Amino acid sequence: MTIPRVSVAVPVYNEEAVVPELLRRTVGIIDAIPGGPHEIVLVDDGSSDGTLELLERAAEKDCRIVVVALSRNFGHQTALAAALDYVSGDVTILMDGDLQDPPEAIPTLLDTYKQGYDVVYVQRVRRKEAWWLRLCYYIFYRLVAALSSIHLPLDSGDFSLMSRRVIDEMRRMPEHHRYLRGMRTWVGFCQIGIPIERAQRHAGVTKYSPLKLLKLASDGIFAFSIVPLRAATIVGAVAIGLSGAYSLYSIYVRLWLHSPQGFTALILAFTFLAGVNLFFLGIIGEYIGRIYEEAKGRPHYVVRRVVGHRRYAENSQMDGPELIARTGTA
Repeated sequence: MTIPRVSVAVPVYNEEAVVPELLRRTVGIIDAIPGGPHEIVLVDDGSSDGTLELLERAAEKDCRIVVVALSRNFGHQTALAAALDYVSGDVTILMDGDLQDPPEAIPTLLDTYKQGYDVVYVQRVRRKEAWWLRLCYYIFYRLVAALSSIHLPLDSGDFSLMSRRVIDEMRRMPEHHRYLRGMRTWVGFCQIGIPIERAQRHAGVTKYSPLKLLKLASDGIFAFSIVPLRAATIVGAVAIGLSGAYSLYSIYVRLWLHSPQGFTALILAFTFLAGVNLFFLGIIGEYIGRIYEEAKGRPHYVVRRVVGHRRYAENSQMDGPELIARTGTA
């Protein structure tokens, strides 16, 4: 196998305290990789601190650094997708910008790729977060895997290596509510996971609030499963069975025993069934809302500017109309 050209794709958002160390360590790693030219594509997801200025200064000094500045904050998964749209290497390393995904693991990913794999994903072990957050992640991965229509590997995050043909297939996926680790699995080809210890955040605080984590979980479930819709049928069938059994019991009590007084059982039954109906109406509404978002056909993100010696028009294999549809730029 020839030595591949490597692209490192990193989304960043308000990481002013992390960027200098991120660049130092990542540049040092790609300096040690033979072949090339390699590149680092950093997507600024609408940062409000000095992150973008630091990135732009680095891009002016190093021709291997490309900075894509989005017009506002579009979210972590969308920023990841934007990074994939701008890479030009034979293989792409996708990693977060908080250094919890250690750049020093990149050579290990490349060594595994050379064994014939198109996707090498990292399975996170020995996480350094608080115990309650580790518990949430543990439940999240197993819940999504249990409900998904495809086999999603457990404890695998976005940190991964993907070959050019995997990137090209993922670019063809038009959905707005993106769950990239599920999309990566759906593409197929030869995939393997390797355990990498999850490092501590280098500086700053996490940008994933509990609400954002819940949204990510819902994106994973609703994008790869219709089990919630089928659950409505199952619960409805169970409710019918229980109501039928209670009707027979009521007839028996009426004919042979003293008829019970009060409406407690009736009120409880009405309240329970009304709650179930509203719950599943919410689930159906979530699916309908996602259909509505897709039907609008808006671009996934809007680019304010690109800083670097290589430009998207030179790197991308997409034609003009597809470029406009994906990025909102001409």
